[in-house]
Amino acid sequence: MVHPGVTAIIVILLAGKNSRGFSLLELVLVLMVLGLSGLVVLPNVEKGLRDRDLRRSALALAATARDLRSQALHKGVPQRLVLNMSESTYRVARNEIHFPSNVKIASVAGAEVLDDGSRQFLFFPNGSTLGGRIDLTSGADSTSYSIRLHPLTGIVDVMRGDSS
Repeated sequence: MVHPGVTAIIVILLAGKNSRGFSLLELVLVLMVLGLSGLVVLPNVEKGLRDRDLRRSALALAATARDLRSQALHKGVPQRLVLNMSESTYRVARNEIHFPSNVKIASVAGAEVLDDGSRQFLFFPNGSTLGGRIDLTSGADSTSYSIRLHPLTGIVDVMRGDSS
């Protein structure tokens, strides 16, 4: 005896029979869409990589400035941060740190100008600093970062963009 609910019709098709592939036009359209999306995405990826290097450099420079302030407080001796704008480097004690090739020092405000044209920030044992601002950029179309050194408190801020 067959159950009354099991009276469905089952259709079985052999593999490969009546199957239809993609036409050449469909394949060309898919390749065109992939190509156009690549044209949109790739420049944004490159800009993102430049901005990542710039952000990393700004945060590293700010961390160095904070460390120098801490050393000045702890040791009781003024500490120096020397920036070389033409070579995009900064020097701490005997160590010279180079920024990535696409990161440049755009401007420096409030630092002492040394004989060789480099700029110097001093961090004093009472926690203060000379104060000033260091702007970093990686090109005309990218975001800039500013590292601001507060003169009385010695606090180091990192700001994205053109904040004053």
